[in-house]
Amino acid sequence: MANDNPESDQLLKFPCSFPIKIMGSDSPTFRDTVVNIVEKYAGAVNDDAVRTASSRNGNFISVTVTIDAESQRQLDEIYRELSNHDEVLVGL
Repeated sequence: MANDNPESDQLLKFPCSFPIKIMGSDSPTFRDTVVNIVEKYAGAVNDDAVRTASSRNGNFISVTVTIDAESQRQLDEIYRELSNHDEVLVGL
């Protein structure tokens, strides 16, 4: 039997707390770049919602920004812009 409600097929129930993890080269501007892109779609992000971690050799950094996600479309737009940015290597 076909499901007539596509929203019931979603893995996430919105709104929800959602961590966005982005990895890139360790540069002085990378954290701010990631936060600025996320804020375009999610509004202001508190400093305590942002975590950073450096790679073992210090060449790369991961930035995790936890937002109150409103929709899958919002998340798709965030990931699309982050993925297209020159400094971003991977988005999880």
